[in-house]
Amino acid sequence: MGGLVFFSSRSGNTARFVERLGIDAERIPIASSAPVPAPARPFVLVTPTFADGTGSGAVPRQVIRFLNNPDTRGRLRGVIASGNRNFGALFALAGDVIAEKCGVPLLYRFELAGTTSDIARVSEGLDRFWKTQLSSAT
Repeated sequence: MGGLVFFSSRSGNTARFVERLGIDAERIPIASSAPVPAPARPFVLVTPTFADGTGSGAVPRQVIRFLNNPDTRGRLRGVIASGNRNFGALFALAGDVIAEKCGVPLLYRFELAGTTSDIARVSEGLDRFWKTQLSSAT
C-alpha cells in the first residue's frame, strides 16, 4: 500500500482528519525552516486550502515547497483537499490546483476536519485506490 503525507495549519483540522483515518502519515511541517519529508514510496497528499476571495494562494506555501522536489512530486499519486464550503466555487481549490499541475486525480474533498462519513469514504476509497494502483503497476 502507498503512503499518506499531509499538511495541517495551526488550526489542526487536517491533522485531526488524518488522525481519525488511523493511517500512518508523514506531516509537512508548518515551519518553513524545518526539513520536509522525502517519501520513499508513492503517496497521496492531504492538504487544506488557503485562498483569498479570488482563489489566489490556494495551495499552502509549505505544500508548494514539498512538491517542488521532482523526486517527491514523481511519487505523488493523488490528492485529497479540505476547505470551507462558505467559499463556494473555491471550496477545496488546492486539490484542483495540485491535481492539474501534477497530473494526478483529486480523490476527495472534505470540509474543515471532516465528518464521520468523510472518514469512512476516504478510508474505503484509499483502500480501493491503492489496490488499483498496485494491480496496474504489475
